[in-house]
Amino acid sequence: MSGKDLSVLLAVILIVAMLIIPFPPWLLSILILINITLALLVLLTTMNMSEPLQFSIFPSLLLLLTLFRLGLNVSTTRSILSTGEAGGVVHTFGTFVVGGNIVVGLVVFLILIIIQFIVITKGAERVSEVAARFTLDAMPGKQMSIDADLNAGIISEHEARERREKVSREADFYGSMDGASKFVKGDAIAGIIIVLINLIFGIVIGVMQLDLSVADSAAKFSLLTVGDGLVSQIPALLISTATGIVVTRAASDGNLGKDITTQLFAYPKMLYVTGGTIFLLGLFTPISNLLTIPIALLLCFGGYMISRTPETSKELLQETEEELETGEMKSPESVVSLLNVDPIEFEFGYGLIPLADANQGGDLLDRIVMIRRQLAIELGLVIPVVRIRDNIQLQPNEYRLKIKGNEMARGELLLDHYLAMSPGIDDDSIEGIDTIEPSFGLPAKWITEEMKEQAEIFGYTVVDPPSVVSTHITEVIKGNAHELIGRQETKQLIDHLNESYPILVEEVTPNPLSVGEVQKVLAKLLKENVSIRNLPIIFETLADFGKVTSDTDLLTEYVRQALARQITNQFSQANDSLKVVTLSGKIEKLIADGIQQTEHGNYLSIDPGMSQGILESIASQVEQLSLIEQTPIVLCSPAVRMYVRQLTERYFPQIPILSYNELEANVEVQSVGVVNID
Repeated sequence: MSGKDLSVLLAVILIVAMLIIPFPPWLLSILILINITLALLVLLTTMNMSEPLQFSIFPSLLLLLTLFRLGLNVSTTRSILSTGEAGGVVHTFGTFVVGGNIVVGLVVFLILIIIQFIVITKGAERVSEVAARFTLDAMPGKQMSIDADLNAGIISEHEARERREKVSREADFYGSMDGASKFVKGDAIAGIIIVLINLIFGIVIGVMQLDLSVADSAAKFSLLTVGDGLVSQIPALLISTATGIVVTRAASDGNLGKDITTQLFAYPKMLYVTGGTIFLLGLFTPISNLLTIPIALLLCFGGYMISRTPETSKELLQETEEELETGEMKSPESVVSLLNVDPIEFEFGYGLIPLADANQGGDLLDRIVMIRRQLAIELGLVIPVVRIRDNIQLQPNEYRLKIKGNEMARGELLLDHYLAMSPGIDDDSIEGIDTIEPSFGLPAKWITEEMKEQAEIFGYTVVDPPSVVSTHITEVIKGNAHELIGRQETKQLIDHLNESYPILVEEVTPNPLSVGEVQKVLAKLLKENVSIRNLPIIFETLADFGKVTSDTDLLTEYVRQALARQITNQFSQANDSLKVVTLSGKIEKLIADGIQQTEHGNYLSIDPGMSQGILESIASQVEQLSLIEQTPIVLCSPAVRMYVRQLTERYFPQIPILSYNELEANVEVQSVGVVNID
């Protein structure tokens, strides 16, 4: 336990001791000075904070200080009533304030009580109650605002997490302050009661036990009572003021002193008006001009000095704006910030602003959230936030999607139309604007809302514009997911896996495989649309074969075979055979013979004429399958699978290339074509 922790515990024990054990007057004097010091320190701290959460411990500290003050009250009351003394501090305060007149002392003390209880404490209590209620009511809106900024790419996930924590802490803080303000109110009431007890019972004890006259007893105990009340209520007044400052702080750019001077003197002309008013007050009333004229001159001089400052600030601001417009800012920060490239950007013309504007009914931000969740489940990859912005360089109804600064897709939307995709046979009665469906390249039409019902009757698939663009974004991100996973993203996935499988992660990385080598394996899987969500199986395989080879191509093949059940379920339908196109033995031998092994890895090297023939044969088989509405799948032996993929990925990137070892033994495979060359 540190010294700071121990000091707080000892302070709490001291509070308990004051309630039970009689303390000597000299020790009470020390504790009273400590109480005043702490109250002043708390007040100055609250004045120098820029927002309440910077002093989040205040509600608990307020409770401890209140208990400390009440403990002192109990100790001083015990000392006053038992010995007629309470230390030099109490006696000094009483003598100084009473000044030989007990009535004046009691009046001054009562005024302090009224100020604290009626003005400061009651106001702080009300503000605390309203602030707590409004903060809790505003929480859902603040959370939605954070989600919207995150989806728009304005803030990162780390910043969003910090802002959510801040919102939660604000709610807890103001809720605590609402309760803590009740302690302040109770402390003020207790102060009044304790003073009455000291005064009444002190006079009784002085007369009955100390053999004093009523006048002497009243004089003695009134002085002690007033002194005790003052040394108690002055710190209480400071703490009440600090409570009021904490709960009334709103938007702020600095501490209280800076805010007051900045905002109070924000309008220098008002100082001239105020100075003129004070001058007229001395001119037309009996108030001496010797008092009013210096104050009026001081106000006018202050207004003149303050009014000169904005001129310089305004000129500097104008120069800064001109530099920004001409691009002449020379600070390194202004240039470095331009080097950042967003992982995913969605830009649109001004005609598509209603698509993203929630005030106009746009739900694109919500759809982006759902897309990221959907792809996280399907691919096992946390998709970066999508930065959404309008771009006047695009056509009004045009949009484009960029990944790492490169344009990956472009499309056009008509917000007042629906996209109708033909069932195969077009109907001439369905009129619209011919177009191409952006996600899959199918022929389609933009039709009006009046034509929507008729198109659905004729079997057309009718989709609204937000769904069109959402599907397009989903497919583009899914097709380029391998570009979104870098070493940093891989490290995040590894750290997440490490929480549940620390031994497994330790066996894979950093030895025998680096984060970069793991990233290459995951990227190769994603490039062929294989989900990496099942990281434990992937890492089990890497742990088994990572010590044998560091060739990421071979490791990827081993991982694919370990994910055989997942791959089988991905491409096969329940109670249905898997229809595939196989490679002839001649083709497989040709490819196997063309594998060249080098120290930098293996690659395929075959005659260009042979390559062209294989590709043409695959294209022919794919075309035949398309006519019978079958998804083309090429099946080959494990030894050549990745080389067949290398051969076909440029021309047929969407065609899955599977090996026999990547299919479950219980799945029925039906060959519907053979790739061969003459």
